[in-house]
Amino acid sequence: MNRILQSLALLAVLATVPFGASHAVAGIVPVSEAIKEMALGSKDAPVTILEFSSLGCPHCANFHRETLPLIKKEYIDTGKVRLVFNDFPLGTPALAASMVAHCAGPKKFFGFIEIIFSSQAQWARSNNPLEALSKVARFGGMSSADVDACLKYEGLLTHIRQNAQAASDKYKVNSTPTFVINGEIVSGAQPFENFKKVIDKALAK
Repeated sequence: MNRILQSLALLAVLATVPFGASHAVAGIVPVSEAIKEMALGSKDAPVTILEFSSLGCPHCANFHRETLPLIKKEYIDTGKVRLVFNDFPLGTPALAASMVAHCAGPKKFFGFIEIIFSSQAQWARSNNPLEALSKVARFGGMSSADVDACLKYEGLLTHIRQNAQAASDKYKVNSTPTFVINGEIVSGAQPFENFKKVIDKALAK
């Protein structure tokens, strides 16, 4: 967890120029929108999946590419499951990516993280990941100025930092992806069949 907190502190250096916490520029939402819960599915769903992911994590990208679409089709779209995305950024580039995705707002968030995951190899391995992220963000309608403004959202930075610490304290999360399905912890990008067993068991209770 110390590595995460160090990364958060490093990114905080990027945000030394104040930026209005309640105002947004063209391509980003206000902080009040950026810190809202990012979730898929009905609030009335009997099963909740808490996902803890780092946008720079290849296994997390694999889950979103291979497994989440199956979970969505069978359980989320049918009202049985609600998935709540929680940021657990491992490293400064992943933290910056999380902030940018949140600045897209709740309606665009999941589409935005799919763009970020699909281009992960390009920005995460770049010599200048923030510049590379800015280029990726253009596909989601954000300009470089939008990204710069987003990274100055101190309220968002604090929100991500506190949530990551809470995940570590409450669920002992120390790697990504980690999932909590109605209290049961599932570690790693497991195949759909493994998730299905845990979800079906939770639904049967």
